[in-house]
Amino acid sequence: MAITDVDPLVLKDVTLLIPDADFKKAVSAVVFTPTASSVSWTGLGSNTYTDMATATWTLDLTYVQDWETVGSLSAYLFANEGQTVSMTFAPRSGSGPSFTADVIITPGAIGGQVNSFAETTVSLGCKAKPVLVPAV
Repeated sequence: MAITDVDPLVLKDVTLLIPDADFKKAVSAVVFTPTASSVSWTGLGSNTYTDMATATWTLDLTYVQDWETVGSLSAYLFANEGQTVSMTFAPRSGSGPSFTADVIITPGAIGGQVNSFAETTVSLGCKAKPVLVPAV
């Protein structure tokens, strides 16, 4: 059996285009999350069958709120609620593959704790499974 090498991913310099602005400076985490449930059927002969439903996907963004900078991610999400936009996420800016998805914009939380950065997380629904775009 062959032993597969690994090149661990450390997020440092990413690209996060939503739709044409790169919001990487406002974001501290980008996670595409699949959710799928199992479905089972049991027959009267003590026979059972299990399968998995097709996964649905969300794009979870953790970001710092910025309500003063024109074009900030906070303002963009707030102003474009309900819009479906194409976005691109490259885990390594300038190298490696990227992922594209059509996401449904929803605003994030407003405000936070005293004496700390107002960081929040928002889950944007994906219209379909993200598309893996190989590196060029």
